[in-house]
Order: sequence, then structure tokens, then C-alpha cells
Amino acid sequence: MTLTDKIIPESIQAEAEKALSYFPELANTPIQFRFKDRIKKSTMQAQPLLSSFFKSREHREYVILISRKIQIDEEEFTISDIPKDVITGWLGHELGHVMDYRNRSSLGMLFFGIKYLFSSTHMKEVERTADTYAIQHGMGDYILKTKNFILEHASISEKYKRRIRRLYMSPEEVMELLNKGKLEEAVSS
Repeated sequence: MTLTDKIIPESIQAEAEKALSYFPELANTPIQFRFKDRIKKSTMQAQPLLSSFFKSREHREYVILISRKIQIDEEEFTISDIPKDVITGWLGHELGHVMDYRNRSSLGMLFFGIKYLFSSTHMKEVERTADTYAIQHGMGDYILKTKNFILEHASISEKYKRRIRRLYMSPEEVMELLNKGKLEEAVSS
């Protein structure tokens, strides 16, 4: 995979390259990985670059914003506090969003964004779709490690964990998709 159209901070270069390796369809898609001081209610966020929003789908560019400090209630983490496989899984989830966005027109993206802001049902569907893309691209183990890191971390509040359980796939659902994929592979062999 060529990385000439990717901008990646050195501190997450290995994790980003690993996550990108699971998405060969994004080889020619310009993506910037950028740290941001604060992302409201989120650790990472994928979105089209505003400057390319009205370009055709094929020419759209994306940014994955990564919170410099991850504040979960009273607990604060930095990217260096998080295991590398967990970062890779988080980035894989965000690349799942990029895969989803690539199929949408500019007008479709606009409505998509508005629904995301105002509908928790839509938000749940969007987050589960990103997980599904990542799992279907072979990142299931990373997605599982990311979920387990959040849900099993003693310092992370129950309030945040409830939000994760409500909007994202559970570790059991990830395992189910992984096992289903392995079963389908075995049947087709």
C-alpha cells in the first residue's frame, strides 16, 4: 500500500499503517490522521475534509481526528497510555467509517451527519456499521481488544461503559461475527 496520500503523526505511524493494511480499498484515498486537543464525547472521529466535501466520492479526502488527551469522566489517558493493539483497533473502527462514507454522495453525507447528531438510533447503526466494516476486513481481534480495554478497565466510569454498550457492538457480537466469518471460510474451502 502506498502511503504517499496519507499524513500520519510519527507517534501512531506503526498502528495507522497496520490498520490501513487491512483496507486495501483505501490505498488511493487521501487520509490525514491528526491530533486534536479535544473531541466532544469521543476519542477519535472520522469525517470528510470540508475542502473536499462537495467533490465526487472518488476524489473526497478524509481526516481522522484523534484526541490528544482522552478524558473519560475523571480519568485522563494519553495515546501513550493505551496499548498499541487497542490504538490499532480504534483506528480500524475509524477506517470503517471512511469505508461507509465512500459510498455516500455529498448530499447523502449531509443528511447522514444531521441524522447522526439528532438520532441515537442512527448513531448506533453508524457505529455498528463501522465495527462491521473493520471486522469484515479482518480486524476483529483488534476491535475485540479495543472493546475489552474500555469495558474491563477499572478506571473508566460505568457511565461511559454504558454509552459504549448502548451504541457499539458488544464483545460477544464481535465474537459472533468472527465465528460466522470463520465458518463461512471453512464452508467455501
